[in-house]
Amino acid sequence: MAPLTLAATGLVLLGLAIAWRELVRERHLHRWIAGHAGQVLRRRAASRSPVHLIVCVVDHFEPGWGGAGLEVQRARVRRWVAEYPTLARRHRDAAGRPYQHTFFYPIEEYVPEHLDALAGLRRQGFGDVEVHLHHDGDTSDGLRAALLGFTATLRERHGLLRVDATGRVRYGFIHGNWALDNSRPDGRWCGVNDELRILGQTGCYADFTMPSAPSDTQTRKINGIYYATDDPRRPKSHNTGVDVRVGGAPTGDLLMVQGPLTLNWSRRKWGVLPRIENGELSADAPPAPERAALWVAQDIHVRGRPEWRFVKLHTHGAQEANAGVLLGEAMDALLSHLERAYNDGARYRLHYVTAWELYLLVKAAERGAPVLTVAEVVEGA
Repeated sequence: MAPLTLAATGLVLLGLAIAWRELVRERHLHRWIAGHAGQVLRRRAASRSPVHLIVCVVDHFEPGWGGAGLEVQRARVRRWVAEYPTLARRHRDAAGRPYQHTFFYPIEEYVPEHLDALAGLRRQGFGDVEVHLHHDGDTSDGLRAALLGFTATLRERHGLLRVDATGRVRYGFIHGNWALDNSRPDGRWCGVNDELRILGQTGCYADFTMPSAPSDTQTRKINGIYYATDDPRRPKSHNTGVDVRVGGAPTGDLLMVQGPLTLNWSRRKWGVLPRIENGELSADAPPAPERAALWVAQDIHVRGRPEWRFVKLHTHGAQEANAGVLLGEAMDALLSHLERAYNDGARYRLHYVTAWELYLLVKAAERGAPVLTVAEVVEGA
């Protein structure tokens, strides 16, 4: 082989080695790519029209992000209270409901005035408030006490969350640092192997943490709505589970609602490697109409009800750079695109929902409900 050919071959092999390191060692692609490939091979278009596109934005809303003092926190919250309703009013779904945003507020950052402000947005009909948590080296008893104490405070002091027929407070949950059920390989940012069980026992109706790629906490199961069964002997019990299906019944310890996860070949790193599309909305991953087709294509649905398609997106909206995107022209353009492309009444009907409403729709599909009207499902819950 000529020296030039040897050199070229060496460069190709070096490039492949760098790509492998980037995709596997740095981006942890090996944790979920096999499942993704299987889904692509099995995926079929919905057999019935219109497809009801159910869009839910969940916000890891952290006013204290970066160790911010109280005045900075207040400014972050004030911006949302002032600007978000204007955006929401401009955008309506098939039923005429305004765009919805769900604020998952951190237990460890509790400041009463912030929750009062967010509760005001909820009363205006622009979204909802649920539970977020960052912890490290925790115990089962400590986690249980924190969840029960905070959810009681949200309900009793701020009029948030819901109470079921037994008087138990119900809440949705997102885990900080993606480390749900002690899923980090190094054991940091959680510490509780029976976290799923404790969440279910304390009133959590569903977890909305996943996907977490490119984090090493990413589960093998992707693009799903499923029940996970906790195994307290080991972490990351939500790595697998039983899909929710029409006519099925709840099983295990906790319902898991995942957002879209795939590869985006139109946005390539170095012009070669596909980027990970994980449904994040941020300054680094700005809302864009061309991303919407990827979200919809992941076909996240309750088994047996493919025409009800769920798109759960996530963000960290209190951070200034992200707030500028989420409250500005980029988000405005994305919502306008969704309303043009996925709300023609014949092929698609668009629904803006909160996390709680998404859960109610999942359960309605599980029961085999024949129609999808958000208001009817919520009123009948």
